[in-house]
Amino acid sequence: MAPAGMAPTAPHDIAGLLGGDEVFARPLHTTLEAHEMLLAGLPGQALAHLLDSLIVLDRTESLEKAMGISLRTFQRWKDRPGRPLSPDQSGRTWKFAEILARATSVFGDRQAAEEWLERPAIGLDQRRPMDLLATPAGLQLVEEFLQRLEYGVYA
Repeated sequence: MAPAGMAPTAPHDIAGLLGGDEVFARPLHTTLEAHEMLLAGLPGQALAHLLDSLIVLDRTESLEKAMGISLRTFQRWKDRPGRPLSPDQSGRTWKFAEILARATSVFGDRQAAEEWLERPAIGLDQRRPMDLLATPAGLQLVEEFLQRLEYGVYA
């Protein structure tokens, strides 16, 4: 859920980062439909699509921590894309895609969003947003900061 006052990113936009219609059996229009998909487990192909489409971000330890999935697990799902992710892995993958979609909306393009995730931010006490994505509290900080940026409050 988006912080108070922040419009949630549409499930269809998030699903697009995960491969959209090519990966999902049906379009996701509502958050409830997304919830059901996450409970069943995202197709491994969704994770592979997201990772293959990254422009700036590399498969590093910070990406592992942000998504809660090891590089070895990334490789297993790439090798067996039909295998579903666990509900927890699905939730973390979805949340990462949601943050990336929100940042893309705020910064205007995907490359700028990914670069922002990698740079220390003054409004986050000089921490990189990517490093904060590893915990629910850190996710909240990043979401709130994106909201402030969206409304023109930079500090």
